[in-house]
Amino acid sequence: MDRPPLVLASASPRRLELLAQVGVVPERVEPADVDETPLPKETPRRLAERLARAKALAGAARAPGAYVLGSDTVVALGRRLLGKPADEAEARAWLKLMSGRNHKVLTGVAVVAPDGRCSARVAEARVAFKVLSAAEVDAYLASGEWRGKAGGYAIQGRAGAFVRGVVGSYTAIVGLPLYESVALLEGLGWRR
Repeated sequence: MDRPPLVLASASPRRLELLAQVGVVPERVEPADVDETPLPKETPRRLAERLARAKALAGAARAPGAYVLGSDTVVALGRRLLGKPADEAEARAWLKLMSGRNHKVLTGVAVVAPDGRCSARVAEARVAFKVLSAAEVDAYLASGEWRGKAGGYAIQGRAGAFVRGVVGSYTAIVGLPLYESVALLEGLGWRR
């Protein structure tokens, strides 16, 4: 190979699929395990960027000489963070909170170049949910699709039927803003 490898610092199959959609195929996947606990008074935007940087830097420590891409998605209702629900009860509470309302999805993406330079961006999307019936919430929770998903839902799955509208990056909602990711990679010298 005549260029440094690209490493994805994520175990998310969705992120791999999104990259492949635009012809970007990482040579390796090195999931980064970082503490995702928000800092006191940390805004959702700052949290998404901080976690994306932390994941990219953790991946770079294990893959010296590579381009490393890290990402993290945060769902926010106002300043309230809706991370990955701990259990079904929390997922139910969050779906009820988002029912009939708009919320933000912020996905941070960061790239570390082989020379150690790091750049990051945050893509934002506003998502409008329809009013959800108790039966819709029950059926969604029974599907198990909420597990491990920021905000307790996956727009690319069954919850797509809950979405009245989106303003912003759809791929950021799925988990990796493609425009920003490719721009960061190319800006740091990565070539296909």
